[in-house]
Amino acid sequence: MPGDAPALWIKDPLAIFADGAERGIVIQGGRIAELVPVGRNPATPDVKAFDAGEHVVLPGLINAHHHFYQTLTRAVPAALDRELFPWLQALYPIWTRLTPEALDLAMTLAMAELILSGCTTTTDHHYVFPAGTEDGVDIEVAAARRLGLRVLLTRGSMNLSQRDGGLPPDSVVQDEDTILADSERVAARYHEAGDGAMVQIALAPCSPFSVTTSLMRATAELAKRLDVRMHTHLSETEDENSFCQELYKCRPLDYLEDCGWLNDRTWLAHGVHFNDAEITRLARAGTAVAHCACSNQTLASGTCPVCAMEDAGMHVGLGVDGPASNDSSNLMQEVRAAFLLQRSRYGVKKVSHKDAMRWATKGSAACVGRTDIGEIAVGKMADLALFKLDEPRFSGSGDPLAALVLCGAHRANRVMVGGRWIVEQGRIPGLDLADLIRRHSAAARKLQAES
Repeated sequence: MPGDAPALWIKDPLAIFADGAERGIVIQGGRIAELVPVGRNPATPDVKAFDAGEHVVLPGLINAHHHFYQTLTRAVPAALDRELFPWLQALYPIWTRLTPEALDLAMTLAMAELILSGCTTTTDHHYVFPAGTEDGVDIEVAAARRLGLRVLLTRGSMNLSQRDGGLPPDSVVQDEDTILADSERVAARYHEAGDGAMVQIALAPCSPFSVTTSLMRATAELAKRLDVRMHTHLSETEDENSFCQELYKCRPLDYLEDCGWLNDRTWLAHGVHFNDAEITRLARAGTAVAHCACSNQTLASGTCPVCAMEDAGMHVGLGVDGPASNDSSNLMQEVRAAFLLQRSRYGVKKVSHKDAMRWATKGSAACVGRTDIGEIAVGKMADLALFKLDEPRFSGSGDPLAALVLCGAHRANRVMVGGRWIVEQGRIPGLDLADLIRRHSAAARKLQAES
């Protein structure tokens, strides 16, 4: 717990995703101070107990890929039943009309939805900056601080518009100098280094079909100088492969390497269409991948070869991706979707419910370059998600940890970040969720009606 607060014993949980902590964990100074094994009491003196007898305790879930602004365009009729490229072309005209007020609502709602699903750390890939929304990253930093969520926010970018052979319209792209200057500004203003950081910044050109080679290379150089991570979409669809072959005369991963991105500073979204040789190269470079199961299924993009990647030595995390292609920001539901998708690909002996939970915790922590979160262990940050099994969907379940995944848990009862409760009894203290939904829905209707 923060400051000089007494140590807190999360006592006798119904189940816990950790070995040697059957009687719970002790939290002190915002970190996990002690695991309490079966038959023992805490060695830490003067602990205050929280009875967790009705709770299944997980490390806080970590979302490795998202687009907060897309909460304003869920299930848009014009974008239904389309693959990635035509789906984007249907939505770009709507996104050109984003306002600061709409962004604040979109970002706040996305983070609230994530928190309520058990997420304690999230990334966001914000790459759309129409006129008037140049401070988009500043808006989401403020929202994250209000909610108490740990974040790695990526300063995304697009500078290859339709007139230059790219996919996005001219009105949502920026020039390279503007992008690089603002990338350096937000990193200098907000990025916190080291364990316990609450706000971090990464640099994230959107994709090979929306940015120039010059920007990709300049971003890699800037990220190295600033010592921040890099993120982009890669190998999501066969259309992307064809685009790279036509424009760059190579496959997406070859292009990435040519731009100076194939290294352990980088994590990629999707990674659906890498071949075996490319997976070996990615593993050797230390480049990680965020698997986005729901989005890949919705857009019929294909299936990320997660087990092949892990067998090769790669780190794989989970991301909900944009709420316009998921169409949810519920990370616990994403765990179940990833479990089912990968089990159907690799079989019951290769993929278990614990694998899926590991992808969303320790795997995602590797994606975002953190060693202080993602597991319940002494010295790690006290980021936790506590679930109750008190809904009809759980009735009759035998293994509590398995029940979270197999029976479809979707809402945490309590969530802790750095020893501080940010969800209590299924609610975010200080947030009028009903009012947020009302205002967000009105903003979405207005944005879509103008299209």
